Formats: sequence, structure tokens, C-alpha cells
Amino acid sequence: MDSFDQCFAVVLGSEGGYSDDPNDPGNWTEGRVGHGICKGTKFGISASAYPTLDIPTLDQDQAKTLYRRDYWEHISGDSLPPPLALLVFDAAVNSGVHRSVIWLQETLDVAADGVVGPATIDAIEPATHGSGGGINLCAEYLSRRLLFMTGLPSWNYFGAGWARRLFRLPYQSITVQ
Repeated sequence: MDSFDQCFAVVLGSEGGYSDDPNDPGNWTEGRVGHGICKGTKFGISASAYPTLDIPTLDQDQAKTLYRRDYWEHISGDSLPPPLALLVFDAAVNSGVHRSVIWLQETLDVAADGVVGPATIDAIEPATHGSGGGINLCAEYLSRRLLFMTGLPSWNYFGAGWARRLFRLPYQSITVQ
């Protein structure tokens, strides 16, 4: 099983099946509660990101294709160390590719343009050596993500689930190769 397949399995486990909770902005085709049609989310594929997709009938193979094309490839998942790839991939699915890459670039102290390019990739190797290795890089990445999430208006409603997800990730990341 390659890194993508391993990361996909972890993220899919966090995202779960179909949900049409009207309090979730992602379930609405216009990305805001009460705006557009509440089509829901399935396997982390949301109506806000895919407004024309028939979310309830989406199957796991279709979701996997979308995950690879629209998330994994955009974060250059194959170029990242597997544990870091899981963190960035999970964030891309949950909070958007651009935002997940910005967090990575800010953590690496490179120009934050939201696109994984040579400067981002080149900064990873030195950031994973020295005291703590990649642990400090991953911890800083997750702290940026947590700070963002706690500032969202929906934190009071979804925060406990998001926190559980974030606190599981470090343990899950050490199993990805």
C-alpha cells in the first residue's frame, strides 16, 4: 500500500459516511448555512466544494479519485515525508488545499503562496533534522491548524469532533510509510 492509500484510509476514517447536518456550512452548495441547497457531505466530499455532485450516491472509489486528483496531487503528497503528507492531506480535505499549504509554508518559514513548489519541498529536509526531527515541524503545523479552527464560529458546535481528529493525527501519522 503506497502513502496515498494509507493516508486516504486515515482521512476516510475521520470523515465517515453521509451527513446532511444543516448546521455545517460545507453541506450547503454555496458554503454558508442556509445558502443554496443542503446536499450534505460524504467521505469528506462536500456540497460546498462539489455543488453539482450527487453527494448521497457518491461511492468510495469515486471519493478516492477526487481525493487523489483534487487534494493529494495539489499538496504534492508524493513529495512529502509520509507523516507530514498525512497532516497536510487531512487538512486539505477538512479545510481546503490552499489553507493547508499556507500552514505548511508558514511552518517552514517560506513564502506562503498556497502552492507547493520547489522552495516548499526544499525547506522540508532541513526542517526534519536536528533536535526533535520532524516532530517539531508536525507539532507546529498542527498548532496552526488548531488555532485556526478554534477561531471559527462553528467551533462551539463541531469543536469537540475536530479536536479529537487533530489529537489522533500524530499517532496515525507514525503508521504511514
